[in-house]
Amino acid sequence: MRRLLIPSAALLWGLQIAFLNPALALLLVALYGASAGQVGVVLAVYNAGGLIASLLVPAHADRRGEYLRPLLGCSVLTIALSAALALATSLPLAVVALVVLGGPAGVGTTLLFAHLKHSGAGTADVVNTRAIVSFAWVAGPPLATAVLGALGERALLGAIALVALLGAGTTAAMLRQRARGVQQATGAAGDAPTVAQPGSEQHAPMPRSRIALLLAVFVALQATNSAVVAVMGLFVTRSLGLDVAWAGIVLGVAAGIEIPALLMVGRLSTRVSESRLLFSGCVAGVVYYAAMSVATGPVVVLVLQVLNAWFFAVIAGVGLTLFQRVIARPGLASGLYANTRRVGAIASGGLVAVGATSWGYGGVFMACAALTLVALAGLSLMSRVGAEALD
Repeated sequence: MRRLLIPSAALLWGLQIAFLNPALALLLVALYGASAGQVGVVLAVYNAGGLIASLLVPAHADRRGEYLRPLLGCSVLTIALSAALALATSLPLAVVALVVLGGPAGVGTTLLFAHLKHSGAGTADVVNTRAIVSFAWVAGPPLATAVLGALGERALLGAIALVALLGAGTTAAMLRQRARGVQQATGAAGDAPTVAQPGSEQHAPMPRSRIALLLAVFVALQATNSAVVAVMGLFVTRSLGLDVAWAGIVLGVAAGIEIPALLMVGRLSTRVSESRLLFSGCVAGVVYYAAMSVATGPVVVLVLQVLNAWFFAVIAGVGLTLFQRVIARPGLASGLYANTRRVGAIASGGLVAVGATSWGYGGVFMACAALTLVALAGLSLMSRVGAEALD
């Protein structure tokens, strides 16, 4: 039962995000009559609030060396957010709820991975847990759309609250398990309780200049992924002349392959250095983006998703564990890594604009290939300047 708590928490947190984020724009339009422009502004404000929260909340948890209680608080805030969105009567009230409640609530996954590192989990454990979150993203959006179609928008908010309630119960069980472990340790050792040391793997802290370079590299890599997800529908319809349903098929295949790819990354991480895994992922990314820019049919596009899945599995799995290893505070490390995704999503707009304007939607993939090459050069520079940082 104990071994199921972390995987269960990862699945439930993944489902919460996979239910809310893809459907949020639909909720804003259906429940509050938001226009297209208003949806864009609200999403930008919501993501900005999440970015700030993902730095402040984990930093507070780092100072206390406590991640489970804030994680429980995030579940409570998710329940409160669902209720507030269901009861809100205007768009401004919904925006306030998204920023005040949704921003901190969205830090749950970050705190879960910080708790993993703090409790001594190794690279393989972190990567395998990340694979469970990916599985939630395979199952979550179809479930969310099914609830929306059958029961309506407020029913989806109720489903999110229910998942958050189950997540709160899982976190409470982890807190009880930890309390029993402390009591047993105290009884065995007399009056001096055993204090868990944060992380079993030694940190190899980087100078701030190399951490800045690491952040820039991962923002670039995350931006490429966000850009191609954003334009996949337009690419398959305008460039390949296919039905829009193919976009969902392509993205679903990539997400499905990503799960075994993450599990493979977890196994290889005990035998292959992080630098080699990262280089392999970036090379796969360059080949994928370059090949997609000249792809002419659905079969080729589907086959290429193997490269896409490996690229993102390495970035998601090795990237998170690398940040946790070179930044001594688990919460800050997880929060910074999460924000490379958010900042990359913002930067992806520029990639789409430059690529699509110059060469059509296939050009977005060309721009992504070029940016991935730049990121690969950055990783090579980091390896030459300080090989111990990436090995």
